[in-house]
Amino acid sequence: NLRGFSTKHIPVNVAAWGTAVHSSDSSDWYAPNALDGLSYTCTHTTTQTDPWWKLDLMKTYGVNRVTITNRAGCCESRIDGAEIRIGNKPSDLLSNPVCIVVSTIPAGATYSYSCHGMEGRYGRYVFVNLPGTSKILTLCEVGVYVIFPDNLATGRNVTQSSNFGAWFAEQAIDFNPGLTKSYSACSSTSAQTNSWWRVDLSSVYRVSRVVVTNRLDCCPERINGAEIRIGNSLENNGNNHPICAVISSIPAGVSFTYICNDMEGRYVNLFIPGDKRFLTVCEVEVYGVGVMKFSMKLKSSSSLSEPAVTLQSALAKRGISVETLQWSQPPKQEVMRKEAYKRALG
Repeated sequence: NLRGFSTKHIPVNVAAWGTAVHSSDSSDWYAPNALDGLSYTCTHTTTQTDPWWKLDLMKTYGVNRVTITNRAGCCESRIDGAEIRIGNKPSDLLSNPVCIVVSTIPAGATYSYSCHGMEGRYGRYVFVNLPGTSKILTLCEVGVYVIFPDNLATGRNVTQSSNFGAWFAEQAIDFNPGLTKSYSACSSTSAQTNSWWRVDLSSVYRVSRVVVTNRLDCCPERINGAEIRIGNSLENNGNNHPICAVISSIPAGVSFTYICNDMEGRYVNLFIPGDKRFLTVCEVEVYGVGVMKFSMKLKSSSSLSEPAVTLQSALAKRGISVETLQWSQPPKQEVMRKEAYKRALG
């Protein structure tokens, strides 16, 4: 058995999942313009002392880097000296730690700023403030990138018993917890009997925990009574699997973790028994350790009772990270004496 192989970390821009405001509006150059994915629509404050722009990510993240796109065609020096701050204090913005001070960004260019090693890089709020008098703060795009842990559900095939409009099953594994726009970030079935949602992990895993994020804006009680089931069969759409946990309730917009004690399975189901039940989920995360089984022959003059370090190294070169390597059964040793080998050759 080979356990402990992992998927790669994926940097995700979470900025558009939040809400933005700034210290003042100049005409229609609104604060959310920096989150619309368009480099030609920008924010713009009036001329003032210490203008600022604030992004509320709606929950705390470990920020890996921040990107800023400067205005093209005019006034590129306005960004010079701006401070990027990350923290958890929404009102006293200057008390949040500084990630970086922007020296300059060429017109129309996008610069990336790493916050590695910054004590306060974990935060819910991202501020850009421009110290000084008679200043204008203009931002054309702001990106906030987070590297998420190895969620086994990421990129997997998912399905659910029915779709409520465009609330597709895939939206429960898109990283977005749906705290601002649940209709584009959460999954939901129609009201039906025994609603379910399922992710196919593609291989068998020992699942240590499952994290479920509930909807913020409406109907948090819909998740009450949902069962987390894990197993290897698609009989009854996988809803006969052993139960990891029964969700009694999750507050609106909150993520709860359920410990599954290394239950083994390829499929993870959320199943809600009863009539006329919606199953609405904004995010599902699955964590655990994979199991791979294979057979091989090794030439070795030493004992093979323990996994060979050279084998671990070879697997690592192929992108497989190994936590433990053990034999499912003791290796059988084949001994061929030199004389017998010569006779076999004739």
